[in-house]
Amino acid sequence: MKTFKIAIAGGGSTYTPGIAKALMLKREEFPVSEIRLYDINEERQNQVALITEKVVNEFDSNVKIAATTDPEKAFSGADFIFAQLRVGGNVMREKDEKIPFSHGIVGQETCGPGGMAYGLRTITPMIELCDFAEQYAPSAWIINYSNPAAIVAEALRKMRPNAQILNICDMPIGMMLRMAEILGCEKDEIEVDYFGLNHFGWFTDVYVKGESRMKELREYMSEHGLVTPEQSKDLQHSDADWIKAHRNVAKMLQLFPQYLPSSYLQYYLIPQTVVDQTDPAYTRANRVMDNREKNLFDSIKHLEQTGEFMEGFNVGVHGTFIVDVAMSLAFDRRERFLLIVENNGAIPNLPADAMVEIPAYVTSRGPEPIRMESIELFYKGLIEQQLASEKLLVEAALEGSYQKALQAFSLNKTFPSAEVAKTVLDELIEANKDYWPALA
Repeated sequence: MKTFKIAIAGGGSTYTPGIAKALMLKREEFPVSEIRLYDINEERQNQVALITEKVVNEFDSNVKIAATTDPEKAFSGADFIFAQLRVGGNVMREKDEKIPFSHGIVGQETCGPGGMAYGLRTITPMIELCDFAEQYAPSAWIINYSNPAAIVAEALRKMRPNAQILNICDMPIGMMLRMAEILGCEKDEIEVDYFGLNHFGWFTDVYVKGESRMKELREYMSEHGLVTPEQSKDLQHSDADWIKAHRNVAKMLQLFPQYLPSSYLQYYLIPQTVVDQTDPAYTRANRVMDNREKNLFDSIKHLEQTGEFMEGFNVGVHGTFIVDVAMSLAFDRRERFLLIVENNGAIPNLPADAMVEIPAYVTSRGPEPIRMESIELFYKGLIEQQLASEKLLVEAALEGSYQKALQAFSLNKTFPSAEVAKTVLDELIEANKDYWPALA
């Protein structure tokens, strides 16, 4: 059987060891000969590489692990490039969150002004990554996790339309796992119908072994949101941010009960609730740095000092999903996933060039989106407003246009007015002067 060479762009990520372990857990079906880590932060990546190599060696010492800042060494001959860029790291994520909160506006990693700030940092590096792939690994598939996925996907659709790239997000998978817990079944027994943009969509039906369980699930989630019965027994040890987000699903369902909303819609449909629930001095970025980040680097330090391996990370859906998608591409499995794809009529009454998140079959030639019915005016209106915001932001980045950036911010539903949008935009410009394209 063929063995595969995997490059991970953003090799210094806290998620990298989990992806490596996910690859090793599937090694009988998807044998890997090399895992190459690529990052511009050499010191951080080298630390993460230590524990990544340890993880891999626990399963197969013959798999070669390399860490490099040289794109030619990283990507030459790679079969797959897993992209998970976090431009500016958690330091900039914290600013993305806290600057909007200081004005009473949602501060979030991928949604609202924080997501737009992150997007403006990420567009150029992702275009550069596509160019590296074309130069050094022209047959490789890029499977992209880099956030904000909707903005990145739109920029690459516009600027690198021929790139062999698949944009994915594990958020719907995480929601499906909780749905399975609520319904008392396995996640693999669930199939969903879903439409929207990334972090801006709705589940229209949920099937277990071909039978719709939507009515039962809607009734449960209208009361409890996505908080599972197991989580309810031990809220003290659950992730506080996600518990709030999952409870807010119930609030959204009470307003609009037709479909099951993505938990991320809370930032657009009930933004004031989110602001009221958040400590602006200690945001999600702080929690990530004090927990996931700290746990991983504590385990790396322990490994360096003692030679003992402590697993300070989780595999989670982030690792398993990207490997499952790669396997479907590699072996033409035609597995059904929720993906971010160009619409091209899949949702008849949305623009053809919209990058929508919908079910699609993954083949060796790429995704085959599933055709859907036209969507109702309420959802269409929300999606087209968000889509316009994202498209204008991409145009602002590519044209260096302050006016289009302001238009993008003003259209976003997290803002109460264009005046507030301008205030937040101007502060984010100053905070991101080392990362954003110049806007004039």
